[in-house]
Amino acid sequence: MSRQIISTSDAPAAIGPYSQAVRAGDTVWLSGQIPLDPATGELVGGGFEAQVERAFANLEAVVQAAGGRLSQVVKLTLFLTDLGQFGTVNAIMQRHFEAPYPARSTVGVASLPRGAQFEVEAVLVLD
Repeated sequence: MSRQIISTSDAPAAIGPYSQAVRAGDTVWLSGQIPLDPATGELVGGGFEAQVERAFANLEAVVQAAGGRLSQVVKLTLFLTDLGQFGTVNAIMQRHFEAPYPARSTVGVASLPRGAQFEVEAVLVLD
């Protein structure tokens, strides 16, 4: 099976040896998105909620570059440096996703790249 590399300037460029996403068949694996401004490559200001919104916007940009929509995401993995913010993430996620929601795992981590407080990765299945 061939692989297609997905890339868009509407999301931050990879900050290491990886691709924003890889498509194989109808499945797209999206790398983690942290709250970097795609134009500057810098972490967004505005606190935790702004970081979550930016990370989901970055994720959506890569989903769209792959030819998909958020409703086609089948699995999310969320990474939080403070699991006490879990409720905030749930509220913001509901602004980006509608029921039926994708499967999801949430992981508490000690730190994330560039000092981010939140990261999201996904698996997308195209119709």
